[in-house]
Amino acid sequence: MKINLPVSFFLCFLFGFSVVKAQENTEARPGVDREIKGVVIAGMNLSQVDGDEVYGFKKMGACVGVGGILPLPKRFSLSLEILYDEKGAYQKLPPSPAGINQLPYYSLKWNYLTAPLMVHYEDRNTWTIGLGASWGRMVSFKEKEWNIPKNWDRPDTITYKTKNDFAVIADLRFRIWKHLKFNIRYSYSIVPDRKRNYVNPTTFETWTRRQYNNVITVRLLYYFNEKYLPDRFSFKKKKDKKK
Repeated sequence: MKINLPVSFFLCFLFGFSVVKAQENTEARPGVDREIKGVVIAGMNLSQVDGDEVYGFKKMGACVGVGGILPLPKRFSLSLEILYDEKGAYQKLPPSPAGINQLPYYSLKWNYLTAPLMVHYEDRNTWTIGLGASWGRMVSFKEKEWNIPKNWDRPDTITYKTKNDFAVIADLRFRIWKHLKFNIRYSYSIVPDRKRNYVNPTTFETWTRRQYNNVITVRLLYYFNEKYLPDRFSFKKKKDKKK
């Protein structure tokens, strides 16, 4: 029996919810936030595509969406997000000797709806680290070489392609003001998004490369229904017991 990815993400989220409910019968630890939270997300992707013969995190794109966070025991939590993710690659030639700027000779835009599922650990209400995986579905595609548009279906060069993007994620968050957090995230495709053949125009040598999304993301996160605990910022010395 086949289960599609959106259903599997939803089932994992329900499993986390059941774990939280099971914890409600136990006494809550003081200073620990056990509320289910919502998150509004806005940020920017710096991306490149490994295997496209151009280099550097030069493609900028939006990363916006919403998310939900379920608390787990011992400062752990489970999160699920729905994002609009702009990825791709970009490269232009340096200025000509006459000082004229050249048009970009390569531009690739892969825009996805992405659903990351992650497990987080929060340290003293300030730092939060997380690991997880995501599934993305391409919603639009635009590619240009030497300012000439290229189609998604290119039987002359593209030997494999998929509109699904499966990636692993590492995530770091830092509270900057009450319910507002700064977030930096790194993600990398675990299966190729495309396979492409290249030809050297001089020697006519051919080679094939698999292409993977390689993305650094910088975001701001605003939390709703979060129990703000400013006392956890300070390290209070224990008073000596009276003899």
